[in-house]
Amino acid sequence: MKLLGLQPPGTPRPSTGQAPAPENQDAPPRRLSTLGVVIASVAVAFGAGAGSPLFVLYQREWGFPDWQLTTAFTVYAVTLLATLLVAGSVSDHIGRRPVLVGALVLLLLTSALFLLADGIGWIIAARAVQGMATGAATSTFTAAIIELASPRHRPMMTVLTSAAPVGGLALGALFAGVAVQFTSHPTAVVFTGLAVVLVYGVVSVLAAPETAVRRPGVLASLRPRLTVMPAARAWFWSLAPLVAAGWMFSGLFLGLAPSFDSSVFNIHSGAANGAVVALQPLSAAAAGMAFGRVEAERATRVGAALVLSGAVLAVSGVAAANLPLVITGALAGGAGQGAAFGSSLRILGPLADNARRGGLFAAVYLIAYTAYGVPVLAAGIASDAVGLSATVVAYGVLVAALAAVAGVSLTLRARKGSRITAATAGK
Repeated sequence: MKLLGLQPPGTPRPSTGQAPAPENQDAPPRRLSTLGVVIASVAVAFGAGAGSPLFVLYQREWGFPDWQLTTAFTVYAVTLLATLLVAGSVSDHIGRRPVLVGALVLLLLTSALFLLADGIGWIIAARAVQGMATGAATSTFTAAIIELASPRHRPMMTVLTSAAPVGGLALGALFAGVAVQFTSHPTAVVFTGLAVVLVYGVVSVLAAPETAVRRPGVLASLRPRLTVMPAARAWFWSLAPLVAAGWMFSGLFLGLAPSFDSSVFNIHSGAANGAVVALQPLSAAAAGMAFGRVEAERATRVGAALVLSGAVLAVSGVAAANLPLVITGALAGGAGQGAAFGSSLRILGPLADNARRGGLFAAVYLIAYTAYGVPVLAAGIASDAVGLSATVVAYGVLVAALAAVAGVSLTLRARKGSRITAATAGK
């Protein structure tokens, strides 16, 4: 496996890898198709977030053990990671539209599997396909939306793409929780509605112009690797623990909250369960948009501090069976994730051209979804041995440690930058 996947010496690259821009990037048809692409990117995460409240319902109806519940959550992350690792750079070679259309069609298949499901095996299969589709779509949507935007709107669209995944997770959890509580067929309500939006997404992607020039090397790009070019490498490794801390904290709520809602806080209402699950990603989406106006390097440091404090508050609340403390932690840590992830993309995005931006974002999302899924699977296994509360505390300690490491690294980097600036100004 090639890490830091630099292209082999001699591999041909176009100077920009950028498709010719349409004459008017702000024309109404262009704006409408871009809006449809953004909505489709939110729908991808919506389907993933909808699973959390529904899994509790399935467990109650079908009677499967907790480890199968966490397996259904984690198989999504595992297949997503595998797809990102293998196919994260494919859109840099064949274009954004083919990858996005293929991913959206796979998500339509996922909806069909959920609608047909009558046992946990169907759900695990559906989540595996969902992970594959999301892995293909996530970094490609991020690159495509940024490239579709006009230069003056590009910073705003970068912030929007960082908020879309967590915003979609929150909307999916909220909508599914309400459907569980107030409808007799929540799976049909959730996934039939999602299928309609996905079809709209396919139409929007096909209507949007292609932003990446086709270039050779697609088969070589399927070799597992992380594409982090030299210009972005230093920042990438400084931001990696921060991205991991934020998404691991998100996994705490999307993956484990349905279990501790029931066992620690005796929450059995579908709507209430969905609300608790959604608090963290909802806060992340809102903060990601709000911090878009804050200087990116400063926002990463603020994000690290918020994730650290949120992790301490949330796990303290679970250990003490104090729901208001958990809610406060969810809001604080969620805000930290939103500030950190959005600003990380703002820092890294300009460091790559269109020819390699999809691969760079694939590397970012590989770290994000590894932190989002793998610890939850380990926590689900550990909770059978040591108990859920102790597992959540250990989980939170690891999140806090990652946030602290990131905070120290970014602070040192900022001080070094200030010294260099001062020395340059003094000459």
